Amino acid sequence: MATSMDLRDAVCTMRVDQISDLESDVDYLESSQTVSEVVALPCTVPVIGESFCQCDRQQELSPGFTPTSDCLCGEEDQGFEWVWDEHFKSSGAFLSCDNRKVSFHSDYSCGTAAIRGTKEMADGQHFWEIKMTSPVYGTDMMVGIGTSEVHMERFKYSFGSLLGHDEDSWGLSYTGLFQHKGNKVKFSSRFGQGSIIGVHLDTWHGTLTFYKNRHCIGVAATRLLNKKLYPMVCSTAAKSSMKVIRACYTPTSLQYLCCAQLRQTLPCCPDVLSALKLPPGLRTLLHTQLGWVFTLKGSAEPSEQYSSSPEDFFSIFTYKLVQHDHVEKHSGVPAAADGGMHMQQLQWRPQQG
Repeated sequence: MATSMDLRDAVCTMRVDQISDLESDVDYLESSQTVSEVVALPCTVPVIGESFCQCDRQQELSPGFTPTSDCLCGEEDQGFEWVWDEHFKSSGAFLSCDNRKVSFHSDYSCGTAAIRGTKEMADGQHFWEIKMTSPVYGTDMMVGIGTSEVHMERFKYSFGSLLGHDEDSWGLSYTGLFQHKGNKVKFSSRFGQGSIIGVHLDTWHGTLTFYKNRHCIGVAATRLLNKKLYPMVCSTAAKSSMKVIRACYTPTSLQYLCCAQLRQTLPCCPDVLSALKLPPGLRTLLHTQLGWVFTLKGSAEPSEQYSSSPEDFFSIFTYKLVQHDHVEKHSGVPAAADGGMHMQQLQWRPQQG
């Protein structure tokens, strides 16, 4: 077994297809323990068994090898609020697929490369998904957010966890560690090739929530109010790649809050909009504007789930949606600008018979 220093030197000087026989394990601590003082060894064995699908084209490959064609499972969206920004990236990052796919270190790696999205996220609800389209391995591959102060070339000639190394960024590593201000905590299980990592930035509540294969992992950060943030990813692994397969935005309106509550009330319903007896026009509208909300699943255990049926919730849901338009029309205040007030005004429960 090679030492830590040997592995770091090897990753810098050898081609990826020459280091597949090197093995090292990432050290983990208990989930509640801070691990900022632990230096994880670069892992040259890709993470397997974490794919979103079992597609034949979603092959578990060794580092340095790519499939003949990408798996397209989970990539149903057509419109994107943002793509990767060709003007704010490391020199080791290369774009394709209409700037939705980023590839890192095309030949060999001697450091950390990063890139950010084109859109500044200052208000509303933002949700995006990153698909791991290559083997996932190495010192770190991360998904997260950061301000305009993040320097993309900071670790150009060194291997490091760029996102979250300071106060200007927050990042989730493929090892399951979440980092901010240089402090790492165990947050989730690992993710690998074929995994879909979802990120929900709620600027109204100031929270950052992560999803893995469209199941909620949890809230990773709070107190993100009044910040101007960008989506970001980074990688130290040679011939690695990630792809934006969804990038959505919606204002923080009563309509959004109702849909979010509906998803929480029926966390395991595979098709909420079809389960409810909604008018066809309303169903189409919600699917178009807020479809991403209904594709996500909560992590609640069966004993913690609500017992309400879709029919029971229908009367509450439609009442609030109708009142959403009524209050906005008669008050002259857009629901998105005063969602909190409307929620207090429209508290309603069916009368007990």
